[in-house]
Amino acid sequence: MLDLLITRASLPDGRRNMSIAVQDGRIVEVTEGLQAPAQETVDARGLLLSPPFVDAHFHLDSALSYGQPRVNESGTLLEGIALWGELKPTLTHEAIVERALRYCDWAVARGLLAIRSHVDTSEPSLLPVHALLDVKRRVAPYLDLQLVAFPQDGVLRSPGGLANLRRALELGVDVVGGIPHFERTMAEGAESVRILCEIAAEAGKRVDMHCDESDDPHSRHVETLAFETQRLGLQGRVTGSHLTSMHSMDNYYVSKLIPLMAEAQLGVVANPLINITLQGRHDSYPKRRGMTRVPELLAAGLTLAFGQDCVLDPWYGLGSADMLEVAHMGLHVAQMTSQSAMRACFEAVTTQPARLLGLEGYGLQPGCHADFVLLHARDPAEAIRLRAARLAVYRRGKPIAQSPAPVSQLKLPGRPNGVDFLLPPANYT
Repeated sequence: MLDLLITRASLPDGRRNMSIAVQDGRIVEVTEGLQAPAQETVDARGLLLSPPFVDAHFHLDSALSYGQPRVNESGTLLEGIALWGELKPTLTHEAIVERALRYCDWAVARGLLAIRSHVDTSEPSLLPVHALLDVKRRVAPYLDLQLVAFPQDGVLRSPGGLANLRRALELGVDVVGGIPHFERTMAEGAESVRILCEIAAEAGKRVDMHCDESDDPHSRHVETLAFETQRLGLQGRVTGSHLTSMHSMDNYYVSKLIPLMAEAQLGVVANPLINITLQGRHDSYPKRRGMTRVPELLAAGLTLAFGQDCVLDPWYGLGSADMLEVAHMGLHVAQMTSQSAMRACFEAVTTQPARLLGLEGYGLQPGCHADFVLLHARDPAEAIRLRAARLAVYRRGKPIAQSPAPVSQLKLPGRPNGVDFLLPPANYT
């Protein structure tokens, strides 16, 4: 007898009336119309069953700290960094853990079951590192937390930055990070990329670098990142996050840059909510959108994900762990409104970031972990349109979160008693 059988599910790839059979925490069969004995059978009623959401770029150490010690009045990246510097001396292990665990609760409720979080390694105490390693252990039964050693103040710019980062890796941090555009000079930024990629190659680690998070079209550290990736044989293991300077670069240079990135098999993370908020702050009008060139990078075959980046912290005063909100903003900013482009935006918060993180057993195929989310939508575009309710969230075949369907009652003469905001089923046949 099966442990769980989901019937009449729609899948993100367009298949309908699909059954997903689960045994011992893994998917054992995915086929149309399967009927079999199971301890629990769930009728999806034609709604969308998706693999869990994945956030490829977040800062869990600063999450939910909004207003401490003050609010970012200018809304700029640099004031946010300054604010974080003011907050750090007041941080405690317990406060970081408490805020991070609360955010992970939000994440599970939203069907977000894997997060790559950058953690600040700038201080010799490595307080945020110790705190998030503690959180990683605690949430492991229900959420995959991958940590990036992130030298927020610059690995060469800050005293002891390189030694601190190495110690963080020794403590168990998973990925090598960096911030070359925040080093003192372009030359030191390029040097930091070289050093950090060499550290990753030596340690067998992945790389995820804050890269060119600037409106300056001459911030071109992603070029160095692509070169070092190829030189060290790290293809497919390196991600450039943000890359907002590409928004301001001239088309001729980009026509050379993107093929170089493709040759290096770079991953890319755009952070639509934060990029559109922090970038272009020095412009009057016309005002730049600030997000990197998402459609062009996808067309070149790069693996591209959307990240949440910040929630209620020195950089951003909103957010709720909703990756569909991230996809919704990404769709609009990148003007990705065709049916295929909207599906790509859904993939940018599911399968694409899972690939960047190297998640084992992710997906809706036999042999994968039985981790999935039942959404109040019938296809990916509708899920993004509605920021669909997560009716049920499963981890290893067990329900770990549930939400009611968002149905509004109406009291209108001659009209239905209520609305659920879904298009009629006939639209999906």
